Amino acid sequence: MKLDGLRKLVSKGEGSMLEFKRKAADPVKIMREVVAFANTNGGTLLIGVNDDGGITGLKDAEGEVFVLEKAIEKHCKPAINYSFEYITLNARKNVVAFYIEESQHKPVFLIYNFNKKIGRAYLRVADRSVQSSRELRQILKARTKNTEAYFVYGEHERQLIQYASSNGKIDIEGFANYAGISKEKASEIMVKLTIANVLEIHPGEQKDFYSVKEVADGLYS
Repeated sequence: MKLDGLRKLVSKGEGSMLEFKRKAADPVKIMREVVAFANTNGGTLLIGVNDDGGITGLKDAEGEVFVLEKAIEKHCKPAINYSFEYITLNARKNVVAFYIEESQHKPVFLIYNFNKKIGRAYLRVADRSVQSSRELRQILKARTKNTEAYFVYGEHERQLIQYASSNGKIDIEGFANYAGISKEKASEIMVKLTIANVLEIHPGEQKDFYSVKEVADGLYS
């Protein structure tokens, strides 16, 4: 990428597939964005660009790359595919563009506890990286494995689709209260219907919402 291309890209601002970082001062924190891109649609991470879009560059771009590559190798599991390039600003400074590919082995986790192999999965929502829910991890895993979801279109399923169609969206707690069932049962039903492409999940920072897909709405109305 040339400098003009960098400026055009930065002018778009941060979004679902673009993130700015001034430097790799906290590489583990940056791994949230890397993991989120891998779990969503991929994306570009620009090191040497401020949050406000100011292109400040890096004096030691190779050192920043070394730190981030080590962090990716250590903290992102399963391994992700990526590439990077240096973009020259002047004789002393560069910007580094990391291109993160969408993973074919979701969910990808950011590992925190190596002894117990505990980590967190993140998703890209607009210009933020949010921690994924248990339900979303189940959905990602099933889709990665091309798992087919089988379900019985019973009373609870009818209630869910009817409510979501009328109100636009619904969350697990709302469905549980509406149907008079436990949150665990509500979660199970909504995950199955999402894997079966009857529902669509909309990840959020606090909780996920679900809506009925148009085709499914026509089939079950």
